[in-house]
Amino acid sequence: MTFSPVHGRGIAAALAALGVALAVAPAASADPAADSPPDPSALAVPAPAPEAAVADIAPATDEGGSASVACKQFSVALNYAAANYEDFAYNSAGGGNVVNYADPTVQNSNVVGRTALREAAATALNASMTPGLQPDISSPMQSWSLRATKLVLIMGLRGGGDSLNATATNLNTDAHDVQMACAAAGIPA
Repeated sequence: MTFSPVHGRGIAAALAALGVALAVAPAASADPAADSPPDPSALAVPAPAPEAAVADIAPATDEGGSASVACKQFSVALNYAAANYEDFAYNSAGGGNVVNYADPTVQNSNVVGRTALREAAATALNASMTPGLQPDISSPMQSWSLRATKLVLIMGLRGGGDSLNATATNLNTDAHDVQMACAAAGIPA
């Protein structure tokens, strides 16, 4: 059986759609002994408090403003992703490009890590769409969210260590860029 170029593009599009569907689909585990997925409510960032009376001297930051809210929300997502991905990174490290996905420890930490990354990616994307947020802050947040989704896909498709490491390195670069942009705006992230 041969495929025409039109069929090849159709198959490629279908595979891309499947990849996106897998990235946003909820994680499932048939193993009752598997670690339970992280609590998504841990990503909730409280709404900013109503502004207090104006002080004599204006604050140096936009405390309670769009950058402050977005940077805090991103910081929570970043910490949540890191804490839950870390076990998978340690459990799958050391084999070069080979990851032993048959190891129950790797399987369990894979489920927990993917679930946390998926939630964190959604939170980071939501933070990047905060009304009034400057593009120099929102752009690396969006890039981080996209790379986190890519990492979820690689983990779900049981990718090798090289692709996991390259994506994680790029994810770290985006996180650094967000933190620097937030710091430049006077907000710790």
